[in-house]
Amino acid sequence: MNRKMNIIVISAFFAACWSTIGFNVAAQEVNNSGSDQSTLGSTSVRQNAGQQNFDELKREMLLKWPNNRLVRFVFHGHSVPAGYFRGGQVRRFDSYPILFHQQLCELYPTAVIDVCTTAIGGENSKRGSRRFADEVLTLNPDVIFIDYCLNDRAIGVEAAHQYWRTMIEQALNNSVKVVLLTPTPDSHEDILDPETKLAKHSESVRSLGKEYGLPVVDSYELFRQLVAEGADVSDYLSQPNHPNRKGHQLVAERIVQLLQ
Repeated sequence: MNRKMNIIVISAFFAACWSTIGFNVAAQEVNNSGSDQSTLGSTSVRQNAGQQNFDELKREMLLKWPNNRLVRFVFHGHSVPAGYFRGGQVRRFDSYPILFHQQLCELYPTAVIDVCTTAIGGENSKRGSRRFADEVLTLNPDVIFIDYCLNDRAIGVEAAHQYWRTMIEQALNNSVKVVLLTPTPDSHEDILDPETKLAKHSESVRSLGKEYGLPVVDSYELFRQLVAEGADVSDYLSQPNHPNRKGHQLVAERIVQLLQ
């Protein structure tokens, strides 16, 4: 009898062990499945963040005190958004970030709108991406504009594409909206030639916009169309690679259209 009881107890023990092992395996499978779903969910969140439009932001800028808040736009890039004109002269009040600021304040007279420029003359997206987290995201922007193509010719399309991607993903993962800009003209290149370096960099920016569902202010196409219709590109430039106020004004107007 005792031997039979021992056998029953041992059998019950092993059955319990196998049940526990089975439960743990099943739980692990559920956890692994949940982990996969979480990863997929993070990707989905990032993509959806990029696909958001500006409707919510526009509604916020219509609010009046005491329900309004400060809305901040940051312009990150090279000498053009920094406001460089001819021969190293900086004319910030004639640059497209400031012209955009003026127009947007007129469009939303009860909004508290701030514009910050983190652009540095001579910089490309490689350097810009390195300081993006510390010098751009720390400003707590609502929207970041990226404009680096003119100087990215020095590092090539493939490298620039990855640096832009890095900045885009950092912004979206912090729930910050992003707007991409193709370059303003450089009169050393034929803007009607689709094989120039600037044309190729413009295509890269458009492809990133499409991939992440981001708005693209296509300055390059805007000026290309003007030249195709007979305009002289130099009429929009202060020197071969910098726009004048007229050129900046065209870019600012295109940006404002996103928020009308």
